[in-house]
Amino acid sequence: MICLLTGGTGFLGYFISKAISENNILVTLSRNIGQYSICLDQKVPVFSEKFDLVIHAAGKAHSVPTTSLERQAFFDVNFKGTQNLLQGLEESQSLPKAFIFISSVAVYGRENGINISEDAPLLAKDPYGLSKIQAEQLVLDWCKKHNVICTILRLPLLAGQNPPGNLGAMIKGIQKGYYFNIAGGRAKKSMVLAEDVARSILKVAEIGGIYNLTDGCHPSFVELSNHISIQLGKGKPMNMPLWLARIIAKFGDLLGSKAPLNTNKLKKIISDLTFDDSKAREAFGWNPTPVLEGFKIN
Repeated sequence: MICLLTGGTGFLGYFISKAISENNILVTLSRNIGQYSICLDQKVPVFSEKFDLVIHAAGKAHSVPTTSLERQAFFDVNFKGTQNLLQGLEESQSLPKAFIFISSVAVYGRENGINISEDAPLLAKDPYGLSKIQAEQLVLDWCKKHNVICTILRLPLLAGQNPPGNLGAMIKGIQKGYYFNIAGGRAKKSMVLAEDVARSILKVAEIGGIYNLTDGCHPSFVELSNHISIQLGKGKPMNMPLWLARIIAKFGDLLGSKAPLNTNKLKKIISDLTFDDSKAREAFGWNPTPVLEGFKIN
């Protein structure tokens, strides 16, 4: 197959590129390198070939906006960028047989919950979650209009070598000795190995649908931090009692968005938030490796 991958230089894009390129022709699009070097939020691409599969993994994440310009950037990249990509495919007469959009469980807008399914309402109010909701609907409508098999993958925290975002921050904190679990670190969070997501791409592209992808085990903070500590050759992270965390969070509320901990962040940290992936298991045999078995830092 001839496959187009956007965001191939990103964290997940690296794994997808590696999995797809083994037996297929892979064409990449990114801001700085690849066969197509384009900023999708600024320009409509012109394609010179027809694709069997398009995987849209490019997007903006892993930052908390504090200004209106920073908030708008999520919509520019995640929504406008998707709109320009779809327009480029249409105008270049490069309509694929299948289209995969990499989305996020952030669309549910939940701070707590157990086994949240794909049928749950999309309640996100933050710029990242809202921009992903809008992009999802855009993709669904476009694929329906052009009779393209449509797949949307809603992903939780991604694990793999040199991860970005919160997981990368946890690794750095443990390495430097300033990471603390709070209230025993018992809260469970959904995660998935980026490599497992990449391996599922070709299989799910054949059938389409909207799917949560998790490892099905949902490790707790203490399990994950202990796993990382062992690989780093460090002792188990210290624990901060809940009463102390609440006092620090109150001070954080006064300091504003730059505070490392506030009441809202604390609530998220101590709450379970897991997602149900049974739909994927039934639809295309999703059978991931538990993160605590497969996650290697280096």
